[in-house]
Amino acid sequence: MPDTPPPLAIVAADAPLRARPTNYPAPVAAMLAARLAGRQKRPLGDLFGLTNFGVNLTRLAPGAVSSLRHAHAKQDEFVYILDGCPTLVTNAGRTPLAPGMCAGFRAGSGDAHTLVNETDADVLYLEIGDRTSGDEVTYPDDDLAARFIDGQWTFSHKDGTPY
Repeated sequence: MPDTPPPLAIVAADAPLRARPTNYPAPVAAMLAARLAGRQKRPLGDLFGLTNFGVNLTRLAPGAVSSLRHAHAKQDEFVYILDGCPTLVTNAGRTPLAPGMCAGFRAGSGDAHTLVNETDADVLYLEIGDRTSGDEVTYPDDDLAARFIDGQWTFSHKDGTPY
């Protein structure tokens, strides 16, 4: 049976939500449940069969966070704010963002980052990142480490003990 061909174009806001709300292991996801409950990701790149990089249309409700603060060893990341005013939290501190602003995180820089919605309105942004195998992710504020091998994330504690 042939695969269904990807669409030529879609309205991004109509794309289906990511089936699994988070890739974090169950104990971490449970700890973050309240903050991640207000995050909705629409994996746009996957709809078109993109394999070298991912694109997500992400909405953060008031009080929600994009992720744990993290830094990638091999994967670049980029965010572009479409609506709302999140706070970007990095190693350098806190930076307020607004629609039309963007930020990039070069692989291997060690600059751990996250977006936090501290306002009363939703935030909508595009996040783009590559899918380089062998990536390692550090989480300076949490007992978590991740590796991306053959298209799958594996998680462990910082001491290497698996989740």
